[in-house]
Amino acid sequence: MSAQATGAGPLAGIRVVDLSRALSGPYATLMLADAGAEVVKVERPGAGDDTRGWGPPFVGEDESESAYFLSINRSKQSVTLDLKDADDLARLRTLIADADVLVENFRPGVMDRLGLGSDALEELNDRLVVLSITGFGEGGPDGQRSGFDQIIQGEAGLMGITGPKGGEPTKMGVPITDILSGMFGAYGVVAALHERERTGKGQRVTTSLLAAAVAVHTFQGTRWTLAGEVAEPGGNRHPTIAPYGAFTCADGWVNVAVGSEGLWQRFAPLVGIDVDDERYATNRQRVANWDELEAEINAVLVDDPVGTWMARFNDAGVPAGRIRSMDQVYDWDQLEHLQLIDRVSHPSAGELALPGAPVAWSRSGRRPPEPPPLLGQHDDELLGDRDEGR
Repeated sequence: MSAQATGAGPLAGIRVVDLSRALSGPYATLMLADAGAEVVKVERPGAGDDTRGWGPPFVGEDESESAYFLSINRSKQSVTLDLKDADDLARLRTLIADADVLVENFRPGVMDRLGLGSDALEELNDRLVVLSITGFGEGGPDGQRSGFDQIIQGEAGLMGITGPKGGEPTKMGVPITDILSGMFGAYGVVAALHERERTGKGQRVTTSLLAAAVAVHTFQGTRWTLAGEVAEPGGNRHPTIAPYGAFTCADGWVNVAVGSEGLWQRFAPLVGIDVDDERYATNRQRVANWDELEAEINAVLVDDPVGTWMARFNDAGVPAGRIRSMDQVYDWDQLEHLQLIDRVSHPSAGELALPGAPVAWSRSGRRPPEPPPLLGQHDDELLGDRDEGR
């Protein structure tokens, strides 16, 4: 069922041709699909998106479906086209001519070699919004390099500020630069669609994994650009606020965020610390004495279980939270309340529970989730008889 048929979501009626693969582009089109756009995912015949082969885990009776692919491709349609074949390339041009958005994350130059450079696309469809996501950006000394998430995490400084204090550089537990570039790309697309309402013309939107990583440096970046400080891995501690971090209890861990002097006044008595102790009287002093402060807090928290401490923090109005394993997260009733788990019936893998959309719209509603597509599932519907005219 297409987004236009459901009538749900603010982007209902928008058609997206998705030439991207792996994660950055597909994450952008996932966001657009959740908002109601009809996303036509173009895949290689016989193989499909690279992520169809990424695993384990694989699910379904014959374990043919990659959990990785399923996580980021709900509510899309799949067609297979060989872009080295002239007839299939012509079919792609027909899809693009009728589209509102085109998304690609090829290396720079590939679209030109396909005859789908900026000028050709504008001639084909001058209302088209084109999103291009690259690894290191276009042009410059590194523009031609392949951009994989962990490589960018390292090159862009994220691994240099992640990991245990004094430890080795560490990547994040999710491919964060892929995800962020997809998010920024989707934001760019929606902004360009809005501008098209005034001008009637599409435009090209560009972003990169590198740009996304630098954009989220925030205060860690200005520690260097403004103060000349090179940030280092700090473990679970906040580098500029104390106490703000993870602490051990009798049966697990909690995060506590004492982000103001008022919160410190509430927190300190709970852990037996004099609020007027000169070592901890201000946030600046607490940060300077983090080691000593952390040791004192842990020595008290370790005597009681997480549940007891959570109740105490809640009663005192101190922000705190459990550190949950992934299974505990998906058993959490708050996720059900927020409808953050999409349950869909997949034609091969059966009933699936997928991480759901993080945004809801009060008037237009959210598009009802649909299962990720089988490879080429919509060939007949969207491409017709391939043998016609051959």
